[in-house]
Amino acid sequence: SWKWVLAPIILYVFERILRVWRARQKVVVTKVVMHPARVLELQMQKEGFRMEVGQYIFVNCPAISPLEWHPFTLTSAPEEDFFSIHIRVAGDWTERLIDTFQSEMPRIEVDGPFGTASEDVFQYEVAMLVGAGIGVTPFASILKSIWYKFQQGDQTLKTKKIYFYWLCRDTGAFAWFNDLLASLEQKMAESGKADFLTYRLFLTGWDTSIANNVALHFDTATDTVTGLRQKTIFGRPMWNMEFAAVAAAHPRSVVGVFLCGPGSLAKSLQKSCHQHSSLDPRKVKFYFNKENF
Repeated sequence: SWKWVLAPIILYVFERILRVWRARQKVVVTKVVMHPARVLELQMQKEGFRMEVGQYIFVNCPAISPLEWHPFTLTSAPEEDFFSIHIRVAGDWTERLIDTFQSEMPRIEVDGPFGTASEDVFQYEVAMLVGAGIGVTPFASILKSIWYKFQQGDQTLKTKKIYFYWLCRDTGAFAWFNDLLASLEQKMAESGKADFLTYRLFLTGWDTSIANNVALHFDTATDTVTGLRQKTIFGRPMWNMEFAAVAAAHPRSVVGVFLCGPGSLAKSLQKSCHQHSSLDPRKVKFYFNKENF
């Protein structure tokens, strides 16, 4: 039996040695930004680091624990000269990491990047991107990359239309992503591609003060919650209506649906993909891709 197990064991040991060597390479933290809602942004550089949109890395902070490695999706674009992650408090380790960076600059080790389903987004002419809370991170990378492609006049971009949906429980979560969406709005309007991106922001938790403030400023040109042109929607998306509208707008397209969010939302989207895909191969098809956290 040793003949059958020897090769896998050798491959496993080689892979572990490679990961340890890669993780030990020096990582330089070039910028630390504390966003609202306790979201920490780390911008880093590492020799030989190459990434694609939607990929993720494993991060270790020896000052907290030399053995704990945690995955984080990259929020930077491949066109940038650094790579970045956004970290929100989701347990003891992330809370200690954020507290540590507020008082000092600890050493960080990085392993990766590793591929995900989101890498395939530019293979579709039409894409639906759905993020829940901090699950918006892979789509930040995608939208940034699109922004750079427009700046550089990239003629090879296959994607012609993107529908972006972001679901958040509180208004503070919108803050760190607003600047990117505002830049995209302006750039696409200037380049005559204002219809390229359609985005909808859903606030799933609110109180009467927020609702009253929105009602008082309903007729303003920008949204009172985010400051963007697109008004925030209170409640959860009606997915059947959203998919029906996309199917009607693109009756002969293959639509890639990408999710970074909880499993319950994945079930709803997968069901909608099946319901709204046509049996006729010449008509609309929805292909579901997911990342769960």
